[in-house]
Amino acid sequence: MRRQIMISAAVTAAIAAFAFALGPAQAHSDIVSVKDSYMPGTIVIRTGERRLYYFVGAGEAIRYPVGVGRAGMQWSGTAVINGKYIEPAWSAPASIRRDYRSLPSVVPGGSSHNPMGAAAMTLSGGEYAIHGTNAPGTIGGFVSHGCIRMYNEDIMDLYSRVRVGTRVVVTR
Repeated sequence: MRRQIMISAAVTAAIAAFAFALGPAQAHSDIVSVKDSYMPGTIVIRTGERRLYYFVGAGEAIRYPVGVGRAGMQWSGTAVINGKYIEPAWSAPASIRRDYRSLPSVVPGGSSHNPMGAAAMTLSGGEYAIHGTNAPGTIGGFVSHGCIRMYNEDIMDLYSRVRVGTRVVVTR
């Protein structure tokens, strides 16, 4: 068991290092000037724009395209990242299970049917996460039950930059 944990930790570290080495040039992101003045390391999601901003300095952020909550399922407020997971298994929360009753109780990590994609970062205060997707055509739309979807390449890039405790601000 200890060996499995050590191997898993080594694989996770290697994936994160690879994603960091790719940097935003290989992802769908760009570095932009912004008027907002958030502390470096803060994530700001502007649902109306369907963009996520990761602040890297005064007036400078990495901007990623995202999919956001559809009508009636959007939210705004402040949270913190309270967990980070590579290829997580997924169990549909009750709110999703009501709409999709035929879902299995657990979708294994790495499955092409897993809506979490390559990685997920869970948010405090609810059932929401910032995660990858195996349906890249949904990026840029109002498509989720409240989670923030990213291209798998982008979630891996962001995953390598943030830590548990990172502040996340969601605005409309």
